[in-house]
Amino acid sequence: MALSSSVLGAPARHLDIVDLGTVGYERALEIQRERQAELIEARGTPDGPIGTIYLVEHPPVITVTSRPGAADHVLADAKRLEAAGVELHATDRGGDVTYHGPGQVVAYPILDLERLSAQGKPLGLHGYMRLLEQAVIDTLSLWGIVGERDPSATGVWVAPGDAGQPAKIAAMGVRVRKWVTMHGLALNVEPDLQHFQFIVPCGLAGRPVTSMRAVLGEACPSFEAAKSAVGDALGELVRAAATS
Repeated sequence: MALSSSVLGAPARHLDIVDLGTVGYERALEIQRERQAELIEARGTPDGPIGTIYLVEHPPVITVTSRPGAADHVLADAKRLEAAGVELHATDRGGDVTYHGPGQVVAYPILDLERLSAQGKPLGLHGYMRLLEQAVIDTLSLWGIVGERDPSATGVWVAPGDAGQPAKIAAMGVRVRKWVTMHGLALNVEPDLQHFQFIVPCGLAGRPVTSMRAVLGEACPSFEAAKSAVGDALGELVRAAATS
């Protein structure tokens, strides 16, 4: 997979995969919004771009949606978060409360869903969420980890976790404007799992969180290898949806 270091510019007539490296949450949000606006502007051109997948690693940050009660799922006060070096930001994606930090691959696909289909039908939001889950499942399989879906909770899970429960290894949350997506997925490669104790992850009380490092130990891939694999998996699925 070729990763470009460029961020903005004229829309390409294909799917771009851009590695932004380590970027603060607010800056990443600005980049997403700019690209989303570009894709909406490109509507009406039959050979217009599919979009761009941004791969990111964030400094420690907790993001909170406007969903009623979401803020109550931040368990640590401002003083404790500051001591741990964790920022707190509001977000406009769907879902609840999420943590991002070093060792976690974050992918932000900014895609025109009107250009994607599945089995001859428009992909739609439900199909898009399943595509994101499949990209993580495909990535995990490269290292022998079996990722699973939970019909009651978006994301990817591995079993067993603490107390025999499936543990969440990837979280997802999106926002769609005029059928162009923002936000995306976060795969735990080797983040500081202690930071997840500052929140009720995704508002799911009592559900454990894990990482590839926790599952594989020394066999865990490097962060860069996992990031490349996520980009490859997403790119393959999106390109297939654009031609099906």
